[in-house]
Amino acid sequence: MTGGAGQAPQTEGVRKVGEKDTGVWQEGGLGRIRALLEDDPRLVEHVVSETKVWDGRIFGVRKLEVELPDGSHGVRELVLHHGGAGVAAVRDGRICLVRQYRVAMGRMSLEIPAGKLEVGEDPERCAARELREETGLVAGRLEFVGRAAGSIGFTNETTSIYLAHCLRQGEASPDEDEFVDVVWLPVRDVLEAVRAGLIQDGKTIIGALAAVERGLA
Repeated sequence: MTGGAGQAPQTEGVRKVGEKDTGVWQEGGLGRIRALLEDDPRLVEHVVSETKVWDGRIFGVRKLEVELPDGSHGVRELVLHHGGAGVAAVRDGRICLVRQYRVAMGRMSLEIPAGKLEVGEDPERCAARELREETGLVAGRLEFVGRAAGSIGFTNETTSIYLAHCLRQGEASPDEDEFVDVVWLPVRDVLEAVRAGLIQDGKTIIGALAAVERGLA
């Protein structure tokens, strides 16, 4: 029941989704976020069965039967992927981007250098390798920024993102089936292109924002 005119609605007995009796909900910072990310029996889905649909060179597809929190069953289609790593290399307020054609999107794309992980490969090592192969740049140090899940609803793929420091120029050696141009653009222009919908790649957006946060642009 709500209060009368000029009165705030009554909230006694009302709990926000994810609120815990321990009062952790009231904590600030990472403590609150960690609490919200703990498994909640009211929301967790349990895998009942898994069927292999297809395995390819880069990813696999699985069909899962899951038990939903209310006891009913549902189907989830899952893409399995080893993940990848990307690097934002910034110099004098400009970020190094790779210009290439993306068949999946049907258009040209501007992205930070990135690539997929080999099985068991360390993401930082992958990031350094892709930066060198695609652009010829060698980083004296890589700073971890975060890990992004691009399509968390149907794939376990994540991309580890780094900022490159102490850059020096070497020689690029892209893969045989990789045709790319390397361009340097002002970070502020890249973020303006994001707002205009011209750049939509998630790892590139995160890398550019991280550069601004660190005062590199």
